[in-house]
Parts: sequence; C-alpha cells; structure tokens
Amino acid sequence: MAQNLLTVSELNEYLRMLLDANPVLTNVYVRGEISNFTNHYKTGHFYFSLKDEGALVRAVMFRGNAQRLHFLPENGMKVILHGRVSVFVRDGQYQIYVDDMQPDGVGALYLAFEQLRKKLEGEGLFDPARKRPLPRFPRKIGIVTSPTGAAVRDMLQILNRRWPMAEVVLYPALVQGITAPESLMAGLAHFNEKCPVDVIIIGRGGGSLEDLFAFNHEGLARAVAASNTPVISAVGHETDFTICDFVADLRAPTPSAAAELAVPEVNEMRGVLLGLQGALGERITRHLTARRAEVALLSGADALRSPKYYIEERRMNVAYLEKQLSTAVTARVTAAQNGFSALCAKLDALSPLRVLSRGYTAVFGKDGAPITLGSALQKGEKLSIRFSDSTVDATVDGVRESE
Repeated sequence: MAQNLLTVSELNEYLRMLLDANPVLTNVYVRGEISNFTNHYKTGHFYFSLKDEGALVRAVMFRGNAQRLHFLPENGMKVILHGRVSVFVRDGQYQIYVDDMQPDGVGALYLAFEQLRKKLEGEGLFDPARKRPLPRFPRKIGIVTSPTGAAVRDMLQILNRRWPMAEVVLYPALVQGITAPESLMAGLAHFNEKCPVDVIIIGRGGGSLEDLFAFNHEGLARAVAASNTPVISAVGHETDFTICDFVADLRAPTPSAAAELAVPEVNEMRGVLLGLQGALGERITRHLTARRAEVALLSGADALRSPKYYIEERRMNVAYLEKQLSTAVTARVTAAQNGFSALCAKLDALSPLRVLSRGYTAVFGKDGAPITLGSALQKGEKLSIRFSDSTVDATVDGVRESE
C-alpha cells in the first residue's frame, strides 16, 4: 500500500500528464454558453465558465490568444471554443485552455458584429471622406470570390456584356468557414501587390448571418480599408450588411449590382459618343457658316474688288498727313522766328552802340582798356574815342574837374 501512496500534488500532476497525452483532449472543440466571465484587465487574461443545460466546465484564455479575438465575450453569449483540456495542479481542477473562440448562433454573431462595427466606426474607418471614387473606364478588374458560386457567373456575364473591353481577373477565394477571412485577405493582397487592377470587387452570394460572417472579420475590414485600389463590397442580398460593406469604397446591394456599378454600359457610351459627335458636327457647321459669311462680306469690299481704290484711299491719307505736317512745320518755324526777333530786340536795347547813337562816346586808353574816370588820365596821353560811326585818335591836353 505504501508503494501507491501519492501526495496531492503528485496525483494532480499525474492526472495532468494523462490529459496532456490524450490526442482528443489536446485538440478539442466545445460548444456552450459563457457564464461567470471575468476580463482580468491587468494581465489581459479571460476567465470564465462554459455551460450547457446539464454541465459546466472552467475555461481560461490567456492574453496572447485573447488579443486576437474580433469581439469581446460576454455572459450569455453562445460560443464554440478550441483548445486543450488539462488539470490546474494547484487546485486539482481540470479546465479548458482556450486558444480560439467563435460566436455560435445568430444572437452571438450579431453581438460580435455590433461590437466590431462600433470599434471600427470610432477609428474613422467608415468615414465617407476617406472613400475613393471608382475609375470611370476601368481597363482591368479584379474579383475576389468563390470560383464555383452563382455570384461569380453573374458578375462575369454582366461585365462582359456591359464593358467587354475590360480584362477581368478572378482570384478564387473561400467565402465561408474559419479560414475564409485569410483567403479573402490573400486575394486583396494579390491585386494590390502582384496583379495591379483598376478596381476590386469582393463578395459572395446570399446566405445566413453565419454564412456571411467571414466578411465581418476585423482583419479583412482593415485590409479593405488599407487597399491601394478602390474596393466594391458585394456581399449577400440587398438587405444584408457586413463590416466589409462599411469600410469599402462602395457598397453594392448584390454581386450583380457590383458588376453594373464597376463599369459603364458600352451601348450607353456609344450613344453618348454619337451625341457628342453630332453636337461637334453642328458646332463645326455653324462655325464654318459664320466664317463663310465673313469672307463673303470682305470679298465685296471696294479694296478687294479694285486695288486702285485702295491706292487712292491711301494716297488721300498721305496728302492729308502731308498737309498736317506742313502746317505743323510752318507753325513751328514762325514760333521760332518770333522768339528769335524778341531776343534780338533785347540784345539791341542793351547794345553799347545804341547808347553811342544818342550822342555819347566811349574813351579807350592806349592799351585798349576803357577809361571811366578822367582823373586817371595824364597830359599828353594818347586816347581812342569811339563814336557811333567811327573812332578818333586824340591826345590829352589837360584834365579839368567837372563842376
């Protein structure tokens, strides 16, 4: 009996080893309803119980796995867990160590949808200002969807009928199931990085909320928002809405509608071109008619009918200009002559000869300098006396002071 004696810790450790070695319990999916949920904010771990109508099991989800969830678990939410079953040695209690969790049922899915919608809306991913316009005439279109669904057949048929000159490239993706979001994101990455296109259509045909839930994946929503190429979301029917619809540049009510929105209608464009061609022809005709009328008017002018008329008109113009020039020159010369005469009169009035003509004389010494004072002369000194008509040589006989 002593050989089978174990401590409590040894017993719990042995049970843990047994459970960890069981291949079924190391990779288990469990469906149930969450209760006693605790979000340990300091560590980031989730602690809760999973129950159904007849039983309950403890569960823990550590921070690294909890951060990858796209919704926040709540009490009463039905979920499907994936993880391993083991024993917590200290308490001797077995529990599920959860590494992934998905909502189960319409109510839980809708709650997860609303949580993610509010989160992304708060980050501005739904803001209309960040949405880009679609190309008017796309030359290459990428489609991310299932290659076997009716949706892809409808889209290809409509695109070929409406805009046959566009090249359409299909990326076959999963649109339902756990791995569908990663497949859809790979399709977006393909058209953004390896196969550039003008516009991307991503979507699938109608289905239940569970069927469409791949398009409510947070990672896919962020990939759509980060796409360098405009994205049209075409998921389900007109009444179906997904997170992908909110972040896409354009939401189409159905895949068929997405194909119609992505391209113009070739016959409509042909009609537009024909209308523009007719309007252009009419405008050219009006322009030519107006120019012809101008030419006809000019061709009737005298100058074109008889060059002599043109020469005579120019000759008259030259004669008129010649007369104006002659008048201007005459006036200019007369004004100059009058000015010159006035200056001459002033000079004449100031001339010494004018003074001499009135009976005065000018006396100059032997050196030709003018004599202004008689007291400066000496007897016998030679002088020159200038009259208005001649000059007389004289000798000073004597000097008398004036009375």
